[in-house]
Amino acid sequence: MAADDELEALGYKQELLRDMGGFQNFALSFSIISILTGAVTLYGAGLTSGGPRVMLLGWPLVAFFTIAVGLSLGELASAFPTAGALYHWSSILGGPGAGWATAWLNVLGQFAITAAIDFGLAEFLAPLLGLDGERAYVLLLYAALLLSHAVLNHVGVKVVAALNTVSAWYHVIGVIVLVGAVMLFAKKQPLGFLLQDAPPLKDAVMPGFLAGLLQAAWTFTGYDASAHASEETKDAARNAPKGILLAIIASAIAGYVMLIVITLAIGDLPATLAAKNPFIFVLEGALGGLGTALVWVAVGAMWFCGLASITSNSRMLYAFARDGGLPFSYLLARVSPRWQTPHIGVWVSACVAFALALFASALSVMAALSTVALYASYGLPVFLALLARRKGWPRTGPWTLGKYGAAINVVAVLWIVFMVVVMSLPPNGLAGITFGSTCALLLVVWFGGMRKYFTGPVLPKLSG
Repeated sequence: MAADDELEALGYKQELLRDMGGFQNFALSFSIISILTGAVTLYGAGLTSGGPRVMLLGWPLVAFFTIAVGLSLGELASAFPTAGALYHWSSILGGPGAGWATAWLNVLGQFAITAAIDFGLAEFLAPLLGLDGERAYVLLLYAALLLSHAVLNHVGVKVVAALNTVSAWYHVIGVIVLVGAVMLFAKKQPLGFLLQDAPPLKDAVMPGFLAGLLQAAWTFTGYDASAHASEETKDAARNAPKGILLAIIASAIAGYVMLIVITLAIGDLPATLAAKNPFIFVLEGALGGLGTALVWVAVGAMWFCGLASITSNSRMLYAFARDGGLPFSYLLARVSPRWQTPHIGVWVSACVAFALALFASALSVMAALSTVALYASYGLPVFLALLARRKGWPRTGPWTLGKYGAAINVVAVLWIVFMVVVMSLPPNGLAGITFGSTCALLLVVWFGGMRKYFTGPVLPKLSG
């Protein structure tokens, strides 16, 4: 079945430009995961929480269970290749209420992850440009970054797809250059150094190692972008799930190598823990001017990551709005006649991300909030898929988990529940409060009247 016919069978007509190939779909998720963004921006948060040990053990732990989540989402992306992705899957498997909740959690997570990416980049740029110490400068840089990403996403999927391809190669080459430079020129600690812990966190209610998992947990989010771009991807039923899984695996391997090498280059652990930006401190301390140049390489990767994040965010808004699930849906569902992009959704994504940064104020809060909200939005459709297996899987795509599906779904759901709880506790208390308040508000709105008006997406005939 042709891709456009397949979309029509799912209840929608083709409006977005279907121009992405398989590699470009992978590049979108790979760019949003962006190990040169998440692992680098939150390197200090991970190190000060769990010490070098969180780099040695925390990263592979999170990566392993994230693969189970990615496999589960990939199977759904193959069965239902639409821009609505998570929202459509929950609606189809659990009804409009489940879809509505999933969509709102994903929207919140998408806004927060865009905010965290570009705000983190602004914090990196400020000292490099000699503007350290002034929050006003960080906010101006942040606004400029959001503007650049919104403009490029407005003018077309061809531009963004090309830049995402560049981004994928940029990340690969950037990691190779960074790792190679540290391996060749920096003094390194013995391997036993990786087992060291960090001082206990003040006011934290969980061990520092668990708090340090935020670094990896936040990095491994956003890979649902491959599913959100299904209506712009050729042969999406195959390429979207492949994009999800390959982005996770490639990021896991490359990121682990990078983190181990960087951590072994730490000269003075107490001084590094006390530094305002431990990642910059380590590279400049180990490599001098070359280290500063490598920080600029990471800055470029962060810019690409922010670009891809707004792409995914705007597609989710578009898909939810065309079914009437958002305020001002009639505007958010519009597609630019000239560029064939959800242009209003693009600008709303950028504006709300800016406002969210003003509310959250701290990068770690934005990262934790995006992690919790996105993980919850991943967990709902996976849990519903697990329940659906007991009644007979309703629809299969060309990419399935077969007899292993139920076991993989169980692992994914348990991991998601664990991470939502851990990332909601102090020192990420504000993220937990915001997430809990959002869930309570969603329940009030839904049972207070929204369930009478929102019917959800057009449901396809569920045959295999």
